[in-house]
Amino acid sequence: MSVNVSNWYARWRDSTLVRPRLQSIGHLLSGSVANALIMLAGAAIAARALGPAAYGVMALVLTVGRVSERLVRFESWQPLIRFAAQEGVSSDPQRMSQLYLYGLILDIVGALLAAFISIILVLFFASLIHLESNDIWLVAIYAIAIAVNVRGMPTAALRMDGSFRQLAYFQMVSSVLRVILAYICMQQAIGIYGFMIVWTVAQIFDSMLMLALGFRALRKNNIPNPLRADFRSMKQNFPGFLSFAWSTNLSSTLRTMTQEADTLLVGALAGTPAAGMYHIAKRMAKVAQQGGGHVQTVMYPDMSRIWAAGNIKRFRRMTVQIQAALATFAVSMILVTWLGGEWLIRVGFGADYNEAYPLLMTQLIAVGLILHAAPSRSAMLAMNQPKLVLWIALLSTIVFFGVAALVMPTYGALGANIAHIGFAGVSAILMDYFWLSGSRKAQQLAATPQPVSGG
Repeated sequence: MSVNVSNWYARWRDSTLVRPRLQSIGHLLSGSVANALIMLAGAAIAARALGPAAYGVMALVLTVGRVSERLVRFESWQPLIRFAAQEGVSSDPQRMSQLYLYGLILDIVGALLAAFISIILVLFFASLIHLESNDIWLVAIYAIAIAVNVRGMPTAALRMDGSFRQLAYFQMVSSVLRVILAYICMQQAIGIYGFMIVWTVAQIFDSMLMLALGFRALRKNNIPNPLRADFRSMKQNFPGFLSFAWSTNLSSTLRTMTQEADTLLVGALAGTPAAGMYHIAKRMAKVAQQGGGHVQTVMYPDMSRIWAAGNIKRFRRMTVQIQAALATFAVSMILVTWLGGEWLIRVGFGADYNEAYPLLMTQLIAVGLILHAAPSRSAMLAMNQPKLVLWIALLSTIVFFGVAALVMPTYGALGANIAHIGFAGVSAILMDYFWLSGSRKAQQLAATPQPVSGG
């Protein structure tokens, strides 16, 4: 028995995934947890200074901005990595430069359009989510940050370069800036407009830093500046790029309707204080949820390369191992929150926000399922199945709104979290089924001897 365990551990330890990739995920998770805690500190300062009602207004304004971004953001880093992994592209610096220009143009168009949509949304739907007409100026302030939030291209450049430490720790700079400025606002009793300006300034700084790091990564890999690349033949040189981008955009839009627009739904049905409570619970749960995004950060480039190379066995082992690591992380977060979450909310945000604790616990169950589905989603995208991912997202979204319609009238904000559990459960089950069956068929096909044609 001990020999078998030793052999299993040796295979685990020496696998091509565990040492370099789990180290990268460890950097991202540690940086993410630290950053999330710093962001929670900023949220706690704002919540204490503004009170539940005003903080609820701020939460709704920030959510309008995030919803607008995700409605039109093309997630360009995914097609960029997918196409950069292809033979004949990665070895050609000029083609790589043009490919990154393609993604950069999508990012800029999406950012400008998102800023415009955020203002339009609040103009037409402010009363529905219990915002006042004057709150449009809060949205207009934050729209400036949305308009310059160009992230897809630099994210792809950093991920292809393997600059995971930079991704992990540089994100904390803007969060620290936000906390410092928020503390000044609280001391000076500036009010909600001051806090919105702080959040806007910090977001702009973060976007500019990310863009600078992305261009630095391109220079490091001897890829010419995309701004000097020829834009006229992009569509011809990369056929299928736009359709892949549209598929990931639609999939992201469907996730937005459940993971971001849910706060607006709570605001509409339960009012601004409930929206503030719900927002706090989501911000705390985000400490765990970001792990799923970071798994894609680390694993998706390798998955694309390994699948393209036809190494199906390694591909399957990589996905399963990461799912096991994330399951351990999710269970740990749930246990820690169960033991100390109520105390943390009371100390950090104040007794007025105690109602956020049950929201946090149910949200973490959904997050655990989302974390499990994250490697499956990366696997399916690497297998060039963005449309199937889109259909799964559509079905899961239908489940979310079906459950929400049944339980939110009775349970309010807690019902939104129950709906999240339904959404995440359906996504996890279906993605597991399709990536496992698809990769199994590919592995069987690769192992089948091919007939030799006669001469």
